[in-house]
Amino acid sequence: MWLKPEEVLLKNALKLWVTQKSSCYFVLQRRRGHGEGGGRLTGRLVGALDAVLDSSARVAPFRILLQVPGSQVYSPIACGELLNGSDIYWAIATGATLEEINQHWDWLEQNLLHTLSVFDNKDDIASFVKGKVKALIAEETSSRLAEQEEEPEKFREALVKFEARFNFPEAEKLVTYYSCCCWKGRVPRQGWLYLSINHLCFYSFFLGKELKLVIPWVDIQKLERTANVFLTDTIRITTQNKERDFSTFLNLDEVFKIMEQLADVTLRRLLDNEVFDLDPDLQEPSQITKRDLEARAQNEFFRAFFRLPRKERLHAVVDCSLWTPFSRCHTVGRMFTSDSYICFASREDGCCNVVLPLREVVSIEKMEDTSLLPNPIIVSIRSKMAFQFIELKDRENLVEGLLVRLKQVHANHPVHYDSSPSDDDDDDDMTSPVFYSTSMCSDKFGDLEMVSSQSSEEREKDKSPLPHPEPLTAVFQQSGSQSPDSRLSREQIKISLWNDHFVEYGRTVCMFRTEKIRKLVAMGIPESLRGRLWLLFSDAVTDLASHPGYYGNLVEQSLGRCCLVTEEIERDLHRSLPEHPAFQNETGIAALRRVLTAYAHRNPKIGYCQSMNILTSVLLLYAKEEEAFWLLVAVCERMLPDYFNHRVIGAQVDQSVFEELIREHLPELAEHMNDLSALASISLSWFLTLFLSIMPLESAVNVVDCFFYDGIKAIFQLGLAVLEANAEELCSSKDDGQALMILSRFLDHIKNEDSPGPPIGSHHAFFSDDQEPYPVTDIADLIRDSYEKFGNQSVEQIEHLRCKHRIRVLQGHEDTTKQNVLRVVIPEVSILPEDLDELYDLFKRAHMMSCYWEHPKPMALRHDPSRPYAEQYRIDARQFAHLFQLVSPWTCGVHTEILAERTFRLLDDNMDQLMEFKAFVSCLDVMYNGEMNEKIKLLYRLHIPPALTENDRDSQSPLKNPLLSTSRPLVLGKPNGDTIDYQKQLKQMIKDLAKEKDKTEKELPKMSQREFIQFCKTLYSMFHEDPEENELYQAIATVTTLLLQIGEVGQRSSSSGSCSQECGEELQASAPSPEQDSVFAETGKTPQDPRAFPEAGEGDWTVSLEHILASLLTEQSLVNFFEKPLNIKSKLENAKLNQYSLKALEMSHPPQPELKLNNL
Repeated sequence: MWLKPEEVLLKNALKLWVTQKSSCYFVLQRRRGHGEGGGRLTGRLVGALDAVLDSSARVAPFRILLQVPGSQVYSPIACGELLNGSDIYWAIATGATLEEINQHWDWLEQNLLHTLSVFDNKDDIASFVKGKVKALIAEETSSRLAEQEEEPEKFREALVKFEARFNFPEAEKLVTYYSCCCWKGRVPRQGWLYLSINHLCFYSFFLGKELKLVIPWVDIQKLERTANVFLTDTIRITTQNKERDFSTFLNLDEVFKIMEQLADVTLRRLLDNEVFDLDPDLQEPSQITKRDLEARAQNEFFRAFFRLPRKERLHAVVDCSLWTPFSRCHTVGRMFTSDSYICFASREDGCCNVVLPLREVVSIEKMEDTSLLPNPIIVSIRSKMAFQFIELKDRENLVEGLLVRLKQVHANHPVHYDSSPSDDDDDDDMTSPVFYSTSMCSDKFGDLEMVSSQSSEEREKDKSPLPHPEPLTAVFQQSGSQSPDSRLSREQIKISLWNDHFVEYGRTVCMFRTEKIRKLVAMGIPESLRGRLWLLFSDAVTDLASHPGYYGNLVEQSLGRCCLVTEEIERDLHRSLPEHPAFQNETGIAALRRVLTAYAHRNPKIGYCQSMNILTSVLLLYAKEEEAFWLLVAVCERMLPDYFNHRVIGAQVDQSVFEELIREHLPELAEHMNDLSALASISLSWFLTLFLSIMPLESAVNVVDCFFYDGIKAIFQLGLAVLEANAEELCSSKDDGQALMILSRFLDHIKNEDSPGPPIGSHHAFFSDDQEPYPVTDIADLIRDSYEKFGNQSVEQIEHLRCKHRIRVLQGHEDTTKQNVLRVVIPEVSILPEDLDELYDLFKRAHMMSCYWEHPKPMALRHDPSRPYAEQYRIDARQFAHLFQLVSPWTCGVHTEILAERTFRLLDDNMDQLMEFKAFVSCLDVMYNGEMNEKIKLLYRLHIPPALTENDRDSQSPLKNPLLSTSRPLVLGKPNGDTIDYQKQLKQMIKDLAKEKDKTEKELPKMSQREFIQFCKTLYSMFHEDPEENELYQAIATVTTLLLQIGEVGQRSSSSGSCSQECGEELQASAPSPEQDSVFAETGKTPQDPRAFPEAGEGDWTVSLEHILASLLTEQSLVNFFEKPLNIKSKLENAKLNQYSLKALEMSHPPQPELKLNNL
């Protein structure tokens, strides 16, 4: 074990220790008298001394010491002491056995030995090693405590440090923490890694320097294990701009797994709206713990391995053994129990798997415990089979839980029987309706037929078309043109082999699934058994039996409705296997229409996607209409998750996985084709249509056979086999087009010699313009090669690769969204593209922070990838206020938040309380790069409706408060005592403005006095702390006086109905003298002349945008203020540093109810 480093000074002359290994910095030693075959006197004395000491005083037989070259000090790091004259050592580790101490030694060599060479100072080496060992001890202690109690003291201490160091809101839950090193160039920084629900954080205080890193999971673009110059194994975190390496973990495998799970969960929760709605666990991030992550990963593996519904929840995983009658022994493996299933998987991959739906279980019983059969239970099913499990730990609780769920399943889904007499007299006279009789060619399931969706009487009354009662191949039989007898004889041989297999391994969904059945599937399932075995392998048969009448009701509800989905379906109906006679008449077309429309009605999230028509057509050829529907459900919702949705994320993830498999298995081809994405785009249709669209139908159905038995693994390995068969030609191809031709021609010439029907051309037949015969490949040989050469990929490996590549695919979509938004915005604004890039990141982060720490938002506020690019991220008023405060040049102190509220109301055109990035940037562009008249126009609009409302919290009566009051007295200075003659300017401005009335732009409404007061307050707030503050205050006082006179002139003109020469006289009479122009000089007094501040209800005091702009132009200091260049880069840098702290401050001081925005 690791020891707290302590100095030990050895002065004894006796050689108590023998060095077994040494390096530049570490020494591994064995104590004399331990592990020696013979015995010298010294060894015997030391051994005797150790033997007589009590257990607390005994010295561990092995130890590791730290020694720094050129230093007199050594440090035992793995327990022990070293004798070497008067030298001092640090003990850092001890071991009771050689194996234990060697583990510590190996860890030091792999993680520390190369790292220490970068230090120049010997004291730094000692400090670094001692700090690392102490961190390892703390981590081991916390791990042991975590096993003993739910919230160990160490975790609470780490949580306190996490909160203090990073100042997150309370909603940011810490999941776990680790000691590690973060590499900054070639220098490691020892510290602590904190993994929370939304962030990866690192803290280090080393050699007097503090380092803090905060990386949101949604910013991580790549998470991988790699090696650098000094270490063999590190974890590399890649974001948009940086790469960070973390190393020297005590258990790197565990750390990487948890990182990957947290990144995957967070990205799916925040960036994948379609999955979010389907997975309730993603909607409660505050409940995520380290144990929950492990359970979630195990749950996902369980569902993927047995291809069960997404809603299925795993309850227990128990080691056990299952009696396998075909091998006449017990097979070691694990039992998985969930809501509706008992499953078994052998320890040896592919040896034996079993899926037992609880719906088909009759009883679960405990047997007598014996030495030969320890802790056995018997699970009996309806088809007169029983499964014996032994060596079950905690059998009592396991059986109790199973019986509770068994009772619940039977109550929710009672089994329906058909009382009609059976035509068969087989032994299986009590089989379940979901299973088949011994004669698999019969149309009945044992002595009981499948319960139909509707009774015959109901169907007579039903106006909707009848579901087709049998597979379409049974109606549209085709005879082969060549050697029909030989093909039929091959089919009969296959049927015989399958019937023999059913007798030994079972014929129901509960059959033993072994390597033997995989070989039978690879040969091709007989056509007469194909549809039924597809139902068994996919477990669609359980859904079919559990939902009597469901499909019929869907057909009735969906047919006759017209919408975009039904239009797409109608458009593709006649493109679905048009070469097959079944879809050259209305019978097949009508059945296809009903299945596709019913599924779109069942699952509107998916609705209808291209390629579903081809897949459904093939399902209808070999299964009854209702069975084809449930097969489609199994494929779309379980076997190909996330394939058939708006963004086909699942298919893109698998394409990315396929690229990695190509690099691993076909490195020469990967090296030749530098950009594998082009090859992946060719193979996309292979995955979406299961090769049905690019291979002759009679061959492609064999691929579908393998897919229903082995899942997506079959498509991966067949794709690799196709590429390997064409690798030589592909390596010599010059471009993507030639590669496409090579693969298309190869796939078009894959034949099925065993097919009883005639060959049916593929969609790619037009690519084949060969002048000479192209060699034909048999599908059975291709499938066999795929299993032999590439069949070693396990479900666990594929799921791990999917998790890894899902991060990249989702981030790829984010990059595409960003690029498209910026492409639209860049031409319309003057902000530099690199600054727009950073603004987009700030805007997106503002949205994300609300998702991190606030209660679940309405769907309108969530990231919705189905919306147009510009509308995918939107922020509300409070998020906008934060951004406004960080990046707007118009900061007005305490008035900033009020100005932000008005700006948001102005930009919220559709009144949905949300703002898009384009509107946000357009507003900023005016503030930073607009002409003076554009800036004044924006300010003007911010102080009239809809931006300024009656309930605006800064709106106050002008008679109760001095106009434009400030915190300091302002004196309007007049040089040399001269006064400014405003009268001439005012007359000329009124004449000029009258001439511009006929302009085409929509005229803005005039500003009332109340609104004008708010406008002036904003200007005064903007000038605060400006270098030319005093001049600006004097200038705005002058302009305000002028505008007050303009407003009064307009008020009197409107009351008289015309603007006569009297206006000038009235204006002169009302013009203030220099002594009177002190309205801004004393902030504590209100004006004596009530006409200067008439109440809003007094009448028609107004000024227009033109009045204000013309008045402002008279003061050069104001012109300079609005025309001076502004630098947005410093604001962006400051925003990136302070965005989190501002949000945390708001979360710690939530807004009061009265501060909420009012809806207009």
